[in-house]
Amino acid sequence: MKMGAVIVAAGQGSRMRSSISKQYLPLAGKPILIHTLSVFASHPEIAAITVVVPSGDEPMVREMAEQHGLGKIRHIVSGGAERQHSVLRGLETLRDEVDLVFVHDAVRPFVTHGMISAAGEEAARCGAAVPAVPVKDTIKIVGADGVVQTTPDRQSLWAVQTPQAFRISLLLKAYKQAGRDGFIGTDDASLVERLGHPVKIIMGDYNNIKITTPEDLEWAEHYLERQ
Repeated sequence: MKMGAVIVAAGQGSRMRSSISKQYLPLAGKPILIHTLSVFASHPEIAAITVVVPSGDEPMVREMAEQHGLGKIRHIVSGGAERQHSVLRGLETLRDEVDLVFVHDAVRPFVTHGMISAAGEEAARCGAAVPAVPVKDTIKIVGADGVVQTTPDRQSLWAVQTPQAFRISLLLKAYKQAGRDGFIGTDDASLVERLGHPVKIIMGDYNNIKITTPEDLEWAEHYLERQ
């Protein structure tokens, strides 16, 4: 299967408390986005990459990609009002170019080739696969009044990550159905789940964090130093 990736970099990152969008913040001397793109661009099975960015940032990101020799980037498009709209715009650029697509958060720079390969292999078999890790903390379901309603069994709880991998035809079908229903999901897999199609979990990595706060960025700097 020919594989491609949609890298979602259209957010503003208000929790980072920075005037610079979080995907462009420096990490060990390079923008976080470049760290992420470099992993996908260097993966031998990835044929094409689309980057979804805030409107107006397209020329800047194109220049960044060229400076770092990321030749697999085929498209740079502007995002929509919601992450879901942004992903759909990215998917539409690759619909005729790839059979299987990865959707990945730009601010998860510690994704590995192994994780990409494992998700791709599973998605090629069953249509949809997402990396996840077992939760470490006890989870409480809490009502609007702040009172605990129940404590779910931790053994059945997994924290989902990206890259999420799908046959692109299946994911586009899920997006079309979600659009007709006015449904906004919390991730791409939730749209596929609504179709009744099984989504397989593969083991993620606790280091595959999403950098959303200054504390996350500080952790990421220390992590790279240890490497």
